[in-house]
Amino acid sequence: MDCTFVTEKGNFNYRVGVVIAKGDRILMARNPDEDYYYSVGGRVRFGESLEEAVIRELKEETGIDCEPDRLVCIHENFFKTGEDVFFHEISCFFTVKPNPDLLSIPDGHRTSGGPCGEYLTWVDTANCDIPVYPEFFKTPGFGTDGEVKHFITRNSDMA
Repeated sequence: MDCTFVTEKGNFNYRVGVVIAKGDRILMARNPDEDYYYSVGGRVRFGESLEEAVIRELKEETGIDCEPDRLVCIHENFFKTGEDVFFHEISCFFTVKPNPDLLSIPDGHRTSGGPCGEYLTWVDTANCDIPVYPEFFKTPGFGTDGEVKHFITRNSDMA
C-alpha cells in the first residue's frame, strides 16, 4: 500500500525520486498526454525504507537493478491539480551508484511501472523548452555538491 491518503482539504503523498545524470542531462519521465517532464520515482509503500523504495521504483521504471548512493534533497511540494485537488507532497531524492546499464538507457525507453505510454528520456534541464518538475532540477550541477538540499515549493494556497 502506497503512503498516500486523502483528507478533507486534499491529498498527501510520500515519494522518492532519483537524480540520474549523464553529463548535462538528467534522466526524466514523461507521459505523452502531459506537457512536462518529471523525475523518475514514485510513492513509498507502507513499511518500506526510502532506499528500498528507490530500488523498487528504479526497477519498475527502468528494468535495471540499481543501488542508492546518497540522499541529495528533501522537497516539500504544495500544489493543486487542474481538477482543483490540493496536494501536500514530501519527496526524498537520491543519487544512485554508477551503473553503465542505467546510463545506456535510450531516449524513449518505455517504463513498465508508470502510466500507459510513459517513457524516459535524457533532458538538458537547463535548456529545456517544456516545464521540468521539480523545477530545482534546472539548477546547474544539482545533486553533485555533496550537500542535502531542502526545497519548499508552494504553487497553491492550501487554506
